[in-house]
Amino acid sequence: MIHCGSVIAAGISQGKSTTFRKDFKIMQEFREDREKRDFVSAGAAAGVAAAFGAPVGGVLFSLEEGASFWNQTLTWRIFFCSMVSTFTLNLILSAYHNHPGQLSYAGLLNFGQFTERDFSYNFAELPLYMAMGAFGGLMGAAYNYMNYKLTVFRIRYLHHPVLKVVEAVVVAMATATIGFLMIVYINDCHVTVKENTVEYPIRYRCQEGEYSVMGALWFNTPEASLRNLFHNIEGTWRPASLAVFVVIYYLLSCWTYGLSISSGLFIPALLVGAAWGRLVGIGLTAIFPGQEWVSPGKFALIGAAANLGGIVRMTISLTVILIEATGNLTFGLPIMITLITAKWVGDQFTEGIYDIHIQLSSIPFLNWEPPFGASNIYASEVMSSPVTTFRTTEKVGVIIDTLESQSHNGFPVVDTNTGGCGDSGLTFSAGMHDMNQSYSIDYGHETTFGRFRGLVLRWQLIVMLKERLFNEYEQDWHSYNLQTFRNAYPRYETIEAVVKGITDEERDYTIDIRPVMNPSAYAVQHTASLTRIFRLFRAIGLRHLVVTNDRNEVIGIVTRKDIARYRSHWRAGKYMWHELQISHN
Repeated sequence: MIHCGSVIAAGISQGKSTTFRKDFKIMQEFREDREKRDFVSAGAAAGVAAAFGAPVGGVLFSLEEGASFWNQTLTWRIFFCSMVSTFTLNLILSAYHNHPGQLSYAGLLNFGQFTERDFSYNFAELPLYMAMGAFGGLMGAAYNYMNYKLTVFRIRYLHHPVLKVVEAVVVAMATATIGFLMIVYINDCHVTVKENTVEYPIRYRCQEGEYSVMGALWFNTPEASLRNLFHNIEGTWRPASLAVFVVIYYLLSCWTYGLSISSGLFIPALLVGAAWGRLVGIGLTAIFPGQEWVSPGKFALIGAAANLGGIVRMTISLTVILIEATGNLTFGLPIMITLITAKWVGDQFTEGIYDIHIQLSSIPFLNWEPPFGASNIYASEVMSSPVTTFRTTEKVGVIIDTLESQSHNGFPVVDTNTGGCGDSGLTFSAGMHDMNQSYSIDYGHETTFGRFRGLVLRWQLIVMLKERLFNEYEQDWHSYNLQTFRNAYPRYETIEAVVKGITDEERDYTIDIRPVMNPSAYAVQHTASLTRIFRLFRAIGLRHLVVTNDRNEVIGIVTRKDIARYRSHWRAGKYMWHELQISHN
């Protein structure tokens, strides 16, 4: 649901379908990357709200895990989106259950109704919840480590599309085979009673009036099995059967996550955690028979929270999601303590599963805070240099050659007229006056690339080339405006496709970049600290930041990839700092 919500939101923000070549002429003001990122964040929140019936949890999930840029306006917009998603789902479910207009149905994932006994707890139980959280953190750390190794193997050896399909088929066959073998060889039958709600009971190898407990676990939907673990009466499962299920399902869910299909993480992790949490409840029932505070369903919920929290390392959002899904606020403290403990223990060994996959995908996703010690690192140490620049008026051939040879998405625009350079003892590069070569000035040990005038993006140059906005065709410019650039969003043509329509004569024409460039683009001096740069990127949502010297001349550029590669974390009580290898493709 999270993925579906994000994809739908990204498509809605365009107001057009590039696949079907249909432009609906709506929401055109949102056709830019910044707006699309906001829509994706709202879509993720709406997906969580629809799945769990948790609109507030959806907002917090998007804030905690789904966005690298946030502001107050975005908060209420996403909250409104989540509420509309919940309302729409309730409206549809009310019609599905033949009660149209009765807007009291929970999300798609219904945890069922917990009793007052399930949520009663006392102060003495909190250490037990912390212990379960610690175990969930260890389980999550092991899960993330195994999945990390498996994902690295997939990246190295299973990159061909055919191999990805074969792997998915193998996983499906292995899961079905193992599940069926468990049903056959683990003969765990239980008498059908009214208190137990089993949607699809299987009598396989059981007596009349009985059903296979293991068959119910495998043939029910994971959501139904999760509800059974929360609410079925004591004695439904034998400890040995449940222990085997925990181990097998834990390994299979780890193998499944990361396949080239929509496999999900929340429900399998919750199901595994609920299973071993139920085991804890069974053990406590045997140790403390007849005690009111020992409720297997309560410990199944704590185990589900601990296991999922140990994998994803979410605290605030997951606490609120579970509170909203269960419909009870009084049990919020035990859930929060469990999740915090699971995160703290898991962070001693590995990072969260989302962070691991973001790093493996080489996505420049920024944390909330800059790395420790970033104040001692300066812009001149993290910037990329030399810089590919364009002059305010550039030849078409130079732009084409640069875009064909460079994959960068942002280019500083410079003014080559520095004024009085000859009297300052400056050394000019040999190709300074050749319009087909880059411009640079060598100030002793410092190489500059012209006085900073603005920033132009790759797609803007491609649109100008495609529409032939050349100075020689200036009389035709009256038919072009901002809408010309918005209509080209989001799938711009490649430079190779545009070049086919450019003649040799037009390559000698010139383009005035000033009308489309950003003349007030953010820039910092070379002495700015990495902490300041990090906060600019995080707070404003920047993608490029030009670095200048004291004379406002370009000496480098910083992108999100340049600062996202610096990561710091605590492992086993030690502070660790490392630099990631970021893909520049």
